[in-house]
Order: sequence, then C-alpha cells, then structure tokens
Amino acid sequence: MDAVAALNEIAFWLERGRAATFKVQAFRKAAAAITPLAPEEVAARTRTGRLKSMKGIGDRTYQVIQQAVAGGVPDYLADLREKGAQPLATGGAELRDSLRGDLHSHSDWSDGGSPIELMVAAAEVLGREYLALTDHSPNLTIANGLSPERLLNQLDAVAAINADGQSAGDGRPHRVRLLTGIEVDILESGELDQEPDLLDRLDIVVSSVHSKLRADRKTMTRRMLGGITARHTNVLGHCTGRLVEGSRGTRPPSEFDAKEVFAACAENNVAVEINSRPERQDPPDPLIQLALEAGCLFSIDSDAHAPGQLDFLQYGAERAARNDVPEDRIITTWPVDRLLEWAAK
Repeated sequence: MDAVAALNEIAFWLERGRAATFKVQAFRKAAAAITPLAPEEVAARTRTGRLKSMKGIGDRTYQVIQQAVAGGVPDYLADLREKGAQPLATGGAELRDSLRGDLHSHSDWSDGGSPIELMVAAAEVLGREYLALTDHSPNLTIANGLSPERLLNQLDAVAAINADGQSAGDGRPHRVRLLTGIEVDILESGELDQEPDLLDRLDIVVSSVHSKLRADRKTMTRRMLGGITARHTNVLGHCTGRLVEGSRGTRPPSEFDAKEVFAACAENNVAVEINSRPERQDPPDPLIQLALEAGCLFSIDSDAHAPGQLDFLQYGAERAARNDVPEDRIITTWPVDRLLEWAAK
C-alpha cells in the first residue's frame, strides 16, 4: 500500500485511541518527510537503506514503510485496524449513525496538530457529510489564535479545498463539505473576539469562554449571556469549561445561572454543544437535562485537534442518548442545507 497513507492511518488510529502525542507525531513526521518523494524514489531508498538516514524516519516508521513498499499492509497497521474495529462507546449507536457532521474542529492553523486537508480526509473516512473548521480567535494567544488577516487567508484556503474537491492531496474526490467557522472567545465584556464583518462571512460560529473560569456566578452569567445574545453566535461551546481527566489535570465547572443561560440559548436560537472530548464531557448530565427543559437545540461536536479525534463523536452520541435528547433537536444530524439555513438566521 502507499507508504504515506499507511503512516497517516497509523497516526489516525493512535489519535483515536488517545495515544501519547510523541508517539503519534513520530508517524505524522515520517509521513511528512516522504510526502515530497515520488513512490518510486521511496521504494528505491527503502531497498538501499538510504531512507533510514532521512530526518524524521525512525526504526518503527522505517519498518512500516518497508512493509508498505513491499505491497502489504504493515503489521502494525493491521493490528491497529483490528483493535479499531471495536466502537469507542457502547451506547448511542443509533444516534451515532444519524450524525451527519461536526461543527467544532481545529487544524494546525491554531492549536491542532494536522493540516486542514488531513482533517477533511479523516472526516471522509468516518462518513461525515460536513465538517466546520473552527480554529481559535486572536485573544487565545496560547493556542495561536487567528488574527483577522490569518482568518481571511484561511477562508481562501477553505474555498480552495472545496473547489478542488481533493482529499489530503491524494487525487481522490472527497464528499465532505468543509464549512468556514471559528471558535471565538467570549471576552470578559461579553463581546466576541473577532471583527463582526469577518464573523458575517462564516458559516458557523462557536462561542466559548476560555479564561477567568473561576469568576463568580454573577460575573460568569453576565459574560456568557453577552456571547449568547451576540447575533453571530450559533453554538455555545463547552459551557462549563470543566476537565474531568487527562494530561492537563482536572478543573471544576464554572459557576453560572444555568437556567438563565439556557433560556437565553433557546430564545436566541443558539445550540448547546455536547462536547465529545473524553476529558471534557461537557456539559454534565444534569445541565443537559436543564437545557432540554429550556427547549434548547444541541450540537454534538468532537472538538478534535487531530484527525483521529474526529471519531470522538461516539462519546457525545452516547451521552446524548443516555439523556434522551431527541434526534431532531441535534443540529449535527441535520442535512447541511437545513443546518446552514438555520445558522444564517
């Protein structure tokens, strides 16, 4: 099989299984190292052993390339495929099959680990019909948030990918529609952290709080209401900001008036995100129930920062099913035309 495809697929399965970042990056870097070479050149360097001396090629990645060049599926990849045949989550299978898209993902333009094209390729493999690219806004400097100029450049890049109709540069037409978007910070003032005329041009705006998460209840409620009532907001992202596990440690949920916040979401046509990242599981189940009672719509999103993490939607579907969220109130089950018509309002 194609060696670049084998390396990238291994990275995908490792990301999906939440392997250590350094392990994933070993395969991504090896794929990037040989991508500029013609397949014949990769095969020739592999036969002579010259490939071993290339920067970014280690013993394990060389073995994978060697087996791919020989015409077979590398042993390591075959093992990962077998393990990956099992679902990530045991519940919510019917709802998972109904999900058409994902409205929260990141690329290496901000704090994601992969190019946009690889994110689109993974979305295609997973059967998504659409994927919103929602890199961070300028205020989140630690995540390399996009300045207005960089966001404009990204809009051109998205248009080119959609027009080109190619997935990950391999020449195959893709069926995934890449939507323009942003995960915009809700600033302490309640304003959104990007120029309004640029937000006007986006398909999807996910608005989230990323700072001062331990603010008092009244302050946080006022801040969130500012973001929810802003005319551009489509989705309220990871509303409590909590962390329940993972390498960043744990963090308690923010304190805010949930009934007031969800009432504002329902009134302003803003969907409440069910964030599928295992370390977030946000909002907690009791808040999902409050949002249901308030009449809110929901968006099951991966918040993926790498291709393999796009499959985290399984976790979100399991939580939504457990909380009896009706399928038609989940906007990521909607066809793209219905979704975009809703978002434009």
